[in-house]
Amino acid sequence: MSTPADELQTAVIIEDDPEIRHVLAEVLESSGFSTVSVGNGIDGVRAVLTYKPVLTTIDVHMPGIDGIEAAKRIRAQSDTFIIMLTGLADEADVIAGLGAGADDYLVKPFRPRELRARVEALLRRARTATEATAPAALPTQGSVGPSFPNARPATTSIPTTPVVDMPVIVDSTVERLGDGEWLAHRDLRLHPENRIALIGDEELDLTRTEFDLLATLLESKRRVRSKADLTLVLRGESYVTSYFVGDADKRAVEAHMTNLRRKLGESAANPRYIETVRGVGYRLTSEVI
Repeated sequence: MSTPADELQTAVIIEDDPEIRHVLAEVLESSGFSTVSVGNGIDGVRAVLTYKPVLTTIDVHMPGIDGIEAAKRIRAQSDTFIIMLTGLADEADVIAGLGAGADDYLVKPFRPRELRARVEALLRRARTATEATAPAALPTQGSVGPSFPNARPATTSIPTTPVVDMPVIVDSTVERLGDGEWLAHRDLRLHPENRIALIGDEELDLTRTEFDLLATLLESKRRVRSKADLTLVLRGESYVTSYFVGDADKRAVEAHMTNLRRKLGESAANPRYIETVRGVGYRLTSEVI
């Protein structure tokens, strides 16, 4: 059954190739979106501010301002989910796109089914964060794809100062305070419900994905989480589905971790909060300083 026009959610497509714009519009419209397509970054930023879309796709390489700059300008003014599209499986492009505020990326040429799966994963995370409801079912192999008539982007409410006094954290991964549960490691504190992350008294400016990765690692304590594990977390899944966790997914996790570590003020070579377990994944560092 088709979705009533007044219930359709909007997706903005920023892509200079008209054939790819057409493919993107077909896939997203079949998934329950109304679409607005533009051919350059400047018009794309304007379209996002005008139509306030749930989802925005951005090509990295465009004339005028490129997709990285467009994503930065959009992220500064909008909470739309951003998927970057690039023709190069280049790690520098991936890190730059995710660092600009993108939530996910796809390498062209991509399969329509893969795009639908990525979109559903982003919207599932939004529903989980805002409504605490069970995740919607993924489309089966060969299906047209689900509709998302009730999807909304996750909203973050961050007060200027914490609403409770912070106790000194001493060798404790979880501290229960008056307004809920804070996860803590060394001088790093995170409140999953209020979406607040602090180092000492300084609030961190994290993207949705960086916050979710950090929360997962804090909850896991010293248990190693593989890149495949973390990919499923970002998709809102707790078990392997028919959608394969591929190299592109793992590179995306690596790029997000690089950006997260930069914001935490640490490096993989000298970690204070998150250490890499070579060939396996990531976990918290020891509490011993």
